This record gives sequence, structure tokens and C-alpha cells, in this order.
Amino acid sequence: MTTEFVGEKIAPVAGTFDTTAMSRGEPGLPQRFVWRGEEHEIVEVLETWHETGACTHGSKERYVKKHWSRVRTKAGVEMKISFDRTARTPKELRAAWWLHSIDV
Repeated sequence: MTTEFVGEKIAPVAGTFDTTAMSRGEPGLPQRFVWRGEEHEIVEVLETWHETGACTHGSKERYVKKHWSRVRTKAGVEMKISFDRTARTPKELRAAWWLHSIDV
């Protein structure tokens, strides 16, 4: 199996978010999303983890910057997706879901 880097935004399908995660203050992993015009359905979450970083305002606290998930789709494809909380410019890069890589 080979890992192919993607690094593109995905569009979650409305109404398919994991509301349990959202109640804990985490982004709700979408059960379906659109990438390159094709809809993908997540059927299994294989692994989750967080990426943290230092506060940018001088505090010694650390904050969750990214939420990662390694998932399997209905088509049997393994993908790594993330929710990036980091505020960036331009506006279209802020707080969004990203497809990081695909195992082919």
C-alpha cells in the first residue's frame, strides 16, 4: 500500500456530523464529505489524535491546533483527514476540514 499526499479542503455533507464529539467541544467528524466532486462515506474510524501548539499570546498553555482521524470509506479506501482550528488568512483557509492523504 502506498500513501498519496493530497492536502486539499473537503466539504462535509450537512447533517452528517458526529454530534457526540461536538458536545465535548471537539469538531464533529462528518460521516460524509465531498472531495473533487465525489461524495465519500466514512464507515470506520481507525484512529484519532490531536496536534497541540503553544499559545500565540504569551501564555504557557498549550492548545489543540488540529484534530486528526484515520478513516476507512465505504469504498474501502483509507484516508487521513483533519480539522484545522488555526486561524489563517485568507479567510477560506480558516477552521476547515482537510484531506491529508489517501492510502492506495
